[in-house]
Amino acid sequence: MPVRLKITLLFSVIVFLILGLVCVIVYYFSLSNRSKYINARLTNVAITTARFLSRAELLNPHLIQKIDSLTAIAFTRKTVLAYDSLNRKIYSFNDDDADSLNLSRDILEKVRSRQTMYLEIDKRDVAFYHYTDQNVDLVIVAAGYDVFGYSVMKQLLFILSISFFVGVFIAIVSGYVFSRRLLLPLSKIASEVNEISAQSLARRIDTGRSQDEWYNLANTLNQLLNRLQESFELQKRFIANASHELSTPLTAISSQLEVALQKERSSEDYRKTMESIYQDVHYLGKLTHTLLEFAKASGTKGGIETKLLRIDEIILALPAELSKVNNHYTVLLNFDNLPENDEDLLVYGNEELLFTAINNIALNACKYSTDLQAKVLLSSRKKDFIITIENKGSGIPLQEMEKIFQPFYRIEENRTAGGFGLGLSLAQRIIKLHRGDIRVSSQNGITSFMVSLPWATYLKDV
Repeated sequence: MPVRLKITLLFSVIVFLILGLVCVIVYYFSLSNRSKYINARLTNVAITTARFLSRAELLNPHLIQKIDSLTAIAFTRKTVLAYDSLNRKIYSFNDDDADSLNLSRDILEKVRSRQTMYLEIDKRDVAFYHYTDQNVDLVIVAAGYDVFGYSVMKQLLFILSISFFVGVFIAIVSGYVFSRRLLLPLSKIASEVNEISAQSLARRIDTGRSQDEWYNLANTLNQLLNRLQESFELQKRFIANASHELSTPLTAISSQLEVALQKERSSEDYRKTMESIYQDVHYLGKLTHTLLEFAKASGTKGGIETKLLRIDEIILALPAELSKVNNHYTVLLNFDNLPENDEDLLVYGNEELLFTAINNIALNACKYSTDLQAKVLLSSRKKDFIITIENKGSGIPLQEMEKIFQPFYRIEENRTAGGFGLGLSLAQRIIKLHRGDIRVSSQNGITSFMVSLPWATYLKDV
């Protein structure tokens, strides 16, 4: 079912229930007020008749009947009865002698115990009144059909029914129109989104001026488009750079083989060619391995195997690993303000990826340091660990700060140092995959990378 019809139906049902409830309440209280009004008038008739009968020495029953017949009250089928203390009928008046009331002794006894009682007998309202005065003990019964009251109630029921159905009809029509106007911005948003493709990601949805839910939806979609555009551009740059990095050694290998096969050469020449090709193949192997790690780190956290790790043990493995790359690389470790309890030194993560991220940062620090030295400080805060990796060198220009985490990006003066430009980008993705953060600052030739990783105990509580 379309949302427009759902809104119309829901709106109509709500109005249907509200109007129905209002009509029922109005009719109920009107009917109740009619009963109270008629019962009061019947009670007055009963009291008046009782007082006349208590003065029997002044008024005879025929005169009282005459008075009852002339009483101005909008009743038909009017009946007035009187019973003495022995429940004997001592007085009777009926508009129609064939329309009298037959009352049981039990009803009369109930009236004597309750003083007043009201019933509806044979579609007539009946009021019972127990009258006592000196030696007089009477039960007066006054009954009649409320012609005017029921006529008014019938008219009221007709008016309420017409109002109810007209109100529901108006609710359906207005709900349909209202839902159309309500969903019109959504239709516009859907139309604009349908026109956006990978070739037109720069286009954005008009958010309008009103700060409502549609504005928030359009703004959220625009933010999503910004992220998609950024991802597509990043992917394009990555593919272009990866293709270039892969094609360069392949072209070199192909050229060397082509030159070597053009004519007979000495074994020494072939050896030199094979050594050059081996270096290119080795370069391709390292690049392929790095790209695989990059692809692995670009996945979701649910796609990698995580477990509890000692963060200090990962840091302690850095000096030995970097010395394998270059025996002149030095890593100075410093631990500060760490928890005494071993369980508080744990983080959730993938050991291989996490070590790769921190190792890449430390490797860059040693590579671009004037003294081939990196200082690594591990400290603890309230909810996370802070790993600060610092080196002293030429520093990073301010305009390059936001670019160093892009894949294959290298600062111009560092291009001769080798590498693929994937280390920092890979490290950033791995750290984010572990719910951490990485920041960089560079001042007066001193560059500092600060990596934060949440405690395992904190992640349990979240």
